Amino acid sequence: MARRQKDRGRKLDGVVLLDKPVGISSNAALQIVKRLFYAAKAGHTGNLDPLASGMLPICLGEATKLSAYLLDADKVYVGTCKLGVKTSSGDAEGEVIDTRPVPALSAEQIEAVLARFRGEIEQIPPMHSALKLNGQPLYKLARQGIEVERKPRRVTIHELRLLRAEGDELEIYVHCTKGTYIRVLAEDIGEALGCGAHLGQLRRTRVGPFLEANMVSLDQLRDEEAEGGAEALDHHLLPMDSALGSYPDIQLSETALFYVRQGQPVQIPRAPTEGLLRLYDPSGGFVGVGQVLDDGRIGPKRLMSA
Repeated sequence: MARRQKDRGRKLDGVVLLDKPVGISSNAALQIVKRLFYAAKAGHTGNLDPLASGMLPICLGEATKLSAYLLDADKVYVGTCKLGVKTSSGDAEGEVIDTRPVPALSAEQIEAVLARFRGEIEQIPPMHSALKLNGQPLYKLARQGIEVERKPRRVTIHELRLLRAEGDELEIYVHCTKGTYIRVLAEDIGEALGCGAHLGQLRRTRVGPFLEANMVSLDQLRDEEAEGGAEALDHHLLPMDSALGSYPDIQLSETALFYVRQGQPVQIPRAPTEGLLRLYDPSGGFVGVGQVLDDGRIGPKRLMSA
């Protein structure tokens, strides 16, 4: 008797903006969302540590092809610098390795320090990170008490604002490029203030074009799924092309669409002269990502299945 093919779930295409709670990993959150939607395919767009909360865009189906563009996107965080205490991991999860008194700080002193971290800066990635050395995550080495040399990375802090200064805590707003370690920023701010610091709390409020107001919690998804089944969650799915909101759009003719689907570049009148583009078919359906080539033609970069 032939073995019955395993049911792999629904074929859904879109993006869910999950408000990840504190206490679970990004992968654990992904698996819960995938199960609740009963989705055949899902992937997230960059880790949030278990101690962090906030926006975790989860791509379903064909949208997983666009996850790299969200990985590369700017992010916005709200974090708490706990002054006077340094930890082994740079956050509240690590062991205390140094304590110092916190001086009385004026708003002017704090602003002068924050100003030093705006713009392009260098950061040394922490040992407690998912970066890999010879295929092994650094955090696994850190847990064995092993420390290795890490090369500095250049990142850009577009905006850094003080939201609250109270006792031994500074709450900061950070708009930054990909690859920025907020725990390292908190540690460096603490050193610049002369007392050391670690990252007490962290919440991500924006990824690329996505805004905090559109997030949904796991509890809400669970409640809606329990009441109406997986289909009741579909209204939380954002269109795939919403991940590319800032890119110009081009509508292809039937002829141009045919050649693009074959992997061939096409000439499009009055098209942008550089960068990435959102491509649409004659009826307005999203086709994928295109790129302006050196000769001005539009070539396919990442296409969705027809």
